[in-house]
Amino acid sequence: MQDRIRAFVLSALAEMQYDVSEVTGDTDLGPAGLDLESLALADLSVQVEDEYGVKFDLDEMETTALMTLDEFTADVAARIAAATATAASGSPA
Repeated sequence: MQDRIRAFVLSALAEMQYDVSEVTGDTDLGPAGLDLESLALADLSVQVEDEYGVKFDLDEMETTALMTLDEFTADVAARIAAATATAASGSPA
């Protein structure tokens, strides 16, 4: 699942005109790596939300900027697993 999420994120970043040719799992999303600004992080988050049905809060953008690509995709995978578990148990989200 995480590989599929990574491919989606890289594709979304490429469509946003970011050079992802040398991006690895250890590449930071923020200033030390891809240098995504808050608007780009918000755009990426919305695309991930739309694709995978997970939600991000606006106050999470600062934390997201400090993540590596692998950390971000692992976080998305964990959110998907949690949402799936909640749905399977019949509990409201």
